[in-house]
Amino acid sequence: MQARLRFLGAARNVTGSRHLLEADGTQILVDCGLYQERQFASRNWDPFDVPPAKIHAVLLTHAHLDHCGLLPKLVKEGFQGRIYCTAATAEIARIILLDAAKIQEEDAAYKKKRHKKEGRTGPYDDAPLYTVKDAEVCAPLFAPVPYGQEVQVAPGLHATFSEAGHVLGSSFINVNVRQNGETRDVLFSGDVGRTHRPIIRDPDAVKEGDYVLVESTYGDRRHDDRTDIKAAIAKVINTAQEAGGNIIVPSFALERSQELLYFISELLREGTIPHLMVFLDSPMASAITKVFKRHPELYDPQMRRTLQNRESPFDFPGVKYTETTKESKAINAIKGTIIVIAGSGMCTAGRIKHHLVNNVTRPESTIMFVGYQAVGTLGRRIVDGDPEVRILGENYPIKARIVQIQGFSAHADREELLHWLSTLPKPPRKLFVIHGEAESAQSFGRYVHEKTGWEVVVPDYREEAILS
Repeated sequence: MQARLRFLGAARNVTGSRHLLEADGTQILVDCGLYQERQFASRNWDPFDVPPAKIHAVLLTHAHLDHCGLLPKLVKEGFQGRIYCTAATAEIARIILLDAAKIQEEDAAYKKKRHKKEGRTGPYDDAPLYTVKDAEVCAPLFAPVPYGQEVQVAPGLHATFSEAGHVLGSSFINVNVRQNGETRDVLFSGDVGRTHRPIIRDPDAVKEGDYVLVESTYGDRRHDDRTDIKAAIAKVINTAQEAGGNIIVPSFALERSQELLYFISELLREGTIPHLMVFLDSPMASAITKVFKRHPELYDPQMRRTLQNRESPFDFPGVKYTETTKESKAINAIKGTIIVIAGSGMCTAGRIKHHLVNNVTRPESTIMFVGYQAVGTLGRRIVDGDPEVRILGENYPIKARIVQIQGFSAHADREELLHWLSTLPKPPRKLFVIHGEAESAQSFGRYVHEKTGWEVVVPDYREEAILS
């Protein structure tokens, strides 16, 4: 038998996850993500390497934008197959894609207006990458499947979704290729989570994988488990209140925002922080939190016990979910210290930009980062200490206190990834290291080879591999 893989995204970079598997003339795509690094953003506009109409199905590991964010473009350009994923991922992806489409439309209109004022023209001023209507057309194509149940996604191709422990509904996917009486298992890790994280369950063990694609976002380092996340958050909040400033938290709408509410609610119950107003200023995060409430079967035991005690981390005194733009703007008129959690997590779009404009020049305010900041993003430039950044077309000096809370990652580190891979019942024929910056991917590849002796490849963008 012979099958082939093409690495169409997240190859020696973190975002834009897209992997094409072809067997016996049938093509399926695993993930269809948006590039978020500035240096790769132009790839979002490129035509797909394969005509979308020829792709039989899409398998979605989870609903983060860098894994699902190009689905509307794929559909707009001719894809008519089904999008297989877990039920929670389907619900969250619909929310995220509609939000992304709205931002695409708003950004295109804003840039067109600004460039016209400046006398400039650009290649993408006239239209967004995709529209809300394009995102809505995706919704009927989602085909929810339960964890652990094999489903035929194309002739000769069967997929099984397992708990990845990364975000609610996340999966790693085993694709069983059956040709001419032979079988091969191709395992796609998606993003692998960590054990003992709040709210959701730990990753499942791996049961098979002749060929394995593994992420490497943190493949070159170990997480500092000495970090007491709750204590670190409490220190930031108490220090900002003493200074009389706000705490602005760029946060991903999926998982990270819910984890923040989880920790803040615990700190409030323990009396470790003052009772400040907490704004979840993200309609998308608010909608996703409702999905969390609808899927208690995906919670870990500790979260279930918390709910049994009638102490929901998503509803506590002082928390407010802002929906409208008017409500969001009104936050800036509030005197005294407040906590604002807003998207996007890497400061690439959304309401966080407006809160940064109102706070980055204030020495008394704190910008608290709680997630990974990809190279080239606004969040990365702030974390790296750039003295001045450009936000919404204007330059602003960074005077606010910048804090990055470690230990918050939903990605497994080097040791955790190796432990996850070690649950394979036998060595894979080949391991492909993806979804990491070039240095991280190469470092993890060397580390795995040294520890196991496995054949390891760090593929380039658009590289093809034969799975014989």
